[in-house]
Amino acid sequence: MSDTPFGFGLPPEEPENGDEGKKKDPAGGGQGADGPSPANPFGFGSGQGADNPFAAMFGSLNPNDLGAAFQQLGQMLSFEGGPVNWDMAKQIARQTVSQGTPDGAKDESVGPAERTAVEEAVRLADLWLDGATSLPSGANTAVAWSRAEWVEATLPAWQQLVDPVAERVGLAMGDVLPEEMQAMAGPLIGMMRSMGGAMFGQQIGQAVGALAGEVVGSTDIGLPLGPAGKAALLPLNIEAFGKDLGVPKEEVRLYLALREAAHQRLFAHVPWLRSHLFGAVESYARGIKVDTSKLEDVVGQLDPTHPEQLQEALQQGMFQPEDTPAQKAALARLETALALVEGWVDAVVHEAASTRLTSADRLRETLRRRRASGGPAEQTFATLIGLQLRPRRLRDAARLWASLTDARGVDGRDGLWSHPDMLPTATDLDDPDGFVHREQLDFSELDKMLGEAAGGGTPKLDKGDKGDDGDRDEKDDTDK
Repeated sequence: MSDTPFGFGLPPEEPENGDEGKKKDPAGGGQGADGPSPANPFGFGSGQGADNPFAAMFGSLNPNDLGAAFQQLGQMLSFEGGPVNWDMAKQIARQTVSQGTPDGAKDESVGPAERTAVEEAVRLADLWLDGATSLPSGANTAVAWSRAEWVEATLPAWQQLVDPVAERVGLAMGDVLPEEMQAMAGPLIGMMRSMGGAMFGQQIGQAVGALAGEVVGSTDIGLPLGPAGKAALLPLNIEAFGKDLGVPKEEVRLYLALREAAHQRLFAHVPWLRSHLFGAVESYARGIKVDTSKLEDVVGQLDPTHPEQLQEALQQGMFQPEDTPAQKAALARLETALALVEGWVDAVVHEAASTRLTSADRLRETLRRRRASGGPAEQTFATLIGLQLRPRRLRDAARLWASLTDARGVDGRDGLWSHPDMLPTATDLDDPDGFVHREQLDFSELDKMLGEAAGGGTPKLDKGDKGDDGDRDEKDDTDK
């Protein structure tokens, strides 16, 4: 990849400042004798240039040269397919994968033996899960993916997750223009949004490509990133994950297959869950605001020959959630939903594996620590949509599901997934025992009501109730 990945650099033979071919001062003070003053590079009223982030980018250009520069940039950034250039994202992700991971491990095609091993692991995992959950198998097929195949298969889900935030960034890039230019800078705003799409495309491509080097399946972040009904594992990454654990490779593969198969069951048989999670992400994204002051600072110092500076700023993050009750509620709803998914999987897999795999406890704790230390999935999620997951919620949710299993059994625990309103809230995760006790009482009443309805209005009597006396009294009344 070249130093100017999007072709932003002006041709070498064209002077940057349009004045005698002199180079612009690196400090930003370069200007010709006849050029605009530093306080007013565009000539729009007095004193406006200091607050204009484009002054540092194009302040040394003559007005005529400015139009030519914008025309060149517009030709180079003609993408109009949305807030993110997903073609570029895919290309960058594939390039990142082909470069290998930092430890030097290159991607490679999955061989027949590895594919068979994954299929057998998922098949056995589903068999073990039958006794740990009332939800039936959700995996129609089991596949072994290379890193490149993971990128191809998950990009549609990333697009659904990232586009809402990218749209806000694109709008913000147009908003940094001074007000006096807004009315006459339609093409410029379009160019800026195209540039944002290109920058976001490269950022996402790099992030997804790097993530492909570390994920072990299609559900590592608690969201269904792959096609429905397809349990997927990455043999190369599974080998790297278990390298220093001192656990047999077969046990590592089987434990991770249990997690993948458990996720598949949940997403396959809780029909509202996928839209609920993605809707929560979108709701949260709508409340994100872009730090325009940071964006202005970056754009104001941007060297047109090094547009990757803006990309680096995007990678560092310029997203801030709005401090409003609605945004806080959206964040709590999303974090809770993700924690409940991961907590349920953790509890179910532990129940299925604890008596069968000697390394189950060690693998469980390794995965928990990986999440708690800000693993690649959380870091990528935070970078792309400005969301930091709280690992504390995952342990709380796992404890809640385990308590529910003890109190209500497998059917009672899994029955909570029948409707989103029946799930615990963020407050309930702070007091799992209180939720279990309270919900048990509520469900007893509900069961009684359902029993009455099923019996045509005849109450279902518990032992000890004086049903015979009641029947006798009713009969006596009839005889009378």
